[in-house]
Amino acid sequence: MTTDSSLPAGQPGVLVVDLDGTLLRSNILYESFWSSFGRDWKSPFSAAVALLNGRAALKRHLAGTSRIDAASLPYDPAVMAYVRDWRQRGGQTALVTASDQSIADRIAGHLDLFDEVHGSSGTENLKGPVKADFLQSRFGAGGFAYMGDSPADLPVWQLAAKAVTVNAAPALRRKAEQAASDTEHLATAKPALAAYIKALRPHQWLKNILVFLPMLAAHQLDLITLVQSLLAFLSFSLIASSVYVVNDLLDLNADRAHPRKRFRPFAAGRIPIEHGSWMAAALFLGGLAAALPLGLLFLGIILLYYAMTTAYSLHFKRLIVMDICLLAGLYTIRIAAGGAASGIPLSVWLLAFSIFFFFSLAAVKRQAELVDSAKRQQLTAKGRGYHVDDLPVISMIAIAAGYVSVLVLALYLNSPAVAALYTTPQGLWGICCVLLYWITNTVMLAHRGQMQDDPVVYAARDRGSQLCFLIALSFAVWSSAI
Repeated sequence: MTTDSSLPAGQPGVLVVDLDGTLLRSNILYESFWSSFGRDWKSPFSAAVALLNGRAALKRHLAGTSRIDAASLPYDPAVMAYVRDWRQRGGQTALVTASDQSIADRIAGHLDLFDEVHGSSGTENLKGPVKADFLQSRFGAGGFAYMGDSPADLPVWQLAAKAVTVNAAPALRRKAEQAASDTEHLATAKPALAAYIKALRPHQWLKNILVFLPMLAAHQLDLITLVQSLLAFLSFSLIASSVYVVNDLLDLNADRAHPRKRFRPFAAGRIPIEHGSWMAAALFLGGLAAALPLGLLFLGIILLYYAMTTAYSLHFKRLIVMDICLLAGLYTIRIAAGGAASGIPLSVWLLAFSIFFFFSLAAVKRQAELVDSAKRQQLTAKGRGYHVDDLPVISMIAIAAGYVSVLVLALYLNSPAVAALYTTPQGLWGICCVLLYWITNTVMLAHRGQMQDDPVVYAARDRGSQLCFLIALSFAVWSSAI
């Protein structure tokens, strides 16, 4: 990029800029689809009907049913600087995109970088040859420079006086050089495998360790049971990652408004949003493949888990109390899946303990979000149904449900089943003491805003929680060995 005060001689006076993948590190069609889907689960059906009238009609429909926040979209700073420099040197700029005109107008109004804006009209999709014909009639062949990023831009580059590619693959760069006599290549972002791995949220797989609990509780530690539980863990991890990808796509606007979540790969534009759809599908199919050897019961549970998490993402996470109930159920269903995978019948005591304990953790998660909202002086947690005034009630729910789970465990310790499994069951009372301390401390930490949103992930990283786990494990081993 030159730094002269005026455009070089022979340089076209107009710079035409594409939106998707060029100015924007995302794709408005996918953005509007997922935004619309997140607001109404029936929107894919109405979108399919609109598509019968063409892609331009689909884009117009989604533009009306979605809520795209132009201020929070992931723009490419290097491209914006290029456009700004072009204008400062006396050139004109135009945003010409296949996205719907209404969304293009909002984006241009927010950025204030363009002299004119043109988008798809609802009947005409401004892309490829159609865009090339429009620009030729508007500026004349060779009367403009064009900045784009995809093979669909090749017909435009053939008419442009200058081609500017953005993060184009080597093959596309060569084609652009063949299409235009003057070519410039911008590399503003590098594809990173780490971003794709982060989108899977592998740290959340810690929750899936719960599938091993039936095996451990029953002291059934043979190789076959271990392999079955490992397969269950793999299946749940892949399915869970599929859900996390879908959830990130549904929550783009909410994540971009959050001080930490805005750095998630899809929200920040580090992964093309269109990749999210095939990632979610591939992970889901991989999870089903891992589930098949474990039988129809486990397969049914994993499908129920996927249905519950999808329903949570689309609707129930916005409903007060119901969201906590569903989260507790999603934890408990992992234990049920572990029992189904290994053929171990589940104890009523184990199910009762898990329901109350995970109800407590789900409430702690909401407590942490509300404390964070209060710190940022927001009256509500974005994308949730709670108000900061609900914080005392949520805190009470968290600690009450946690204490009831300890009570259930204490009652279980006096049951005949414990006497059959442990040589010294009295030692298990130490676990109750550890849990009382840990639950109380966790609620206090959340109250003081010292916890991330998810208490399970926090506990896995927290030294104090790790120490509590080791002490509880020592009590369990001691009770079994003596």
